[in-house]
Amino acid sequence: MIRELVIHSESWPLNRPFRISRGEKTAVETVMTVIREVNTNSVGRGEAVPYARYGESLPSVMSQLESMRPLVEGGLSRESLLKSLPAGAARNAIDCALWDLEAQVSGMDVANVLGEFPVEPMTTAVTIGLDAPAAMAAAARAIALAPLIKIKVDARDAAAQIQAVREVCPQSELIVDPNESWDLDILRAMQPVLVEQRIAVLEQPLPAGSDSLLDGFVTSVPICADESCHTAADLPQLIGRYQFINIKLDKTGGLTTALDLLHQARSRGFGIMVGCMICTSLSIAPALHVARHARFADLDGPLWLARDRAGGITLTNQRLQPPQRGFWGELHENSALVQQVASES
Repeated sequence: MIRELVIHSESWPLNRPFRISRGEKTAVETVMTVIREVNTNSVGRGEAVPYARYGESLPSVMSQLESMRPLVEGGLSRESLLKSLPAGAARNAIDCALWDLEAQVSGMDVANVLGEFPVEPMTTAVTIGLDAPAAMAAAARAIALAPLIKIKVDARDAAAQIQAVREVCPQSELIVDPNESWDLDILRAMQPVLVEQRIAVLEQPLPAGSDSLLDGFVTSVPICADESCHTAADLPQLIGRYQFINIKLDKTGGLTTALDLLHQARSRGFGIMVGCMICTSLSIAPALHVARHARFADLDGPLWLARDRAGGITLTNQRLQPPQRGFWGELHENSALVQQVASES
């Protein structure tokens, strides 16, 4: 088995600024990993989104990936990868590229390997970025028919931000995400608001590392761990504190460990959300194999891009449509996609 590893960075402008409590983005930097099996000319692709919150940068992820070149080109397996890189964006890119490559070489779709049917359209949250309440209401009007909406809030005026969206979207399920910006006093004070505004789930209100503050706290709505939950090893410290977890492949370090986290979390009684960074559809395609088992999918990352990869996900009739056949994890039967893969490798 002879392989070639190609690593290159990409910049994707957004179609509008994306704001959360930690800052604003106008573009996203990703890293593409392409693994080619020379004997068969089969190609697998994966994507990493470096995230500064987790100590990652474009150079650090590129360096991690480059350090793996001898092992990957020597035939590294997904199982051995888990012992060679820590959980994070770099491992995610290699793991997903290996899944894709295996599908091309074996002729078996990832869904088949997992004992599943092909992924079907699903409901995804669409996100209202942090802004003044009036601006958030205006953004909500454009997606007023969306069945599931995520609202980014901060510690300044969360009640007004939530109310502004709820007034415009009276029928939508709402997720509220403070991105670690609240303290326990704010969390307590917001309980009546969360109930009044019929919030389905509250995502990571307190800073990761402050989970013990939730001991004995009786919440009015389910609380979801995001920054506090990366892999299955984090689950024991979340029991009794959180009711949901948010699985993101860039946190778990790939589809392999995302599936492990899914199974272990469900066995412990956690509800499941599957999320993403701002990314292209190459990050979303593998995540769909986890999201199909989730109560909430939050996979609108590519919808923030000015352009996405050809053949990627779309939002049609308020439903997330999977990528075109052969985009990832399936045989590259679509000639246009084959040409695209070849150019990217």
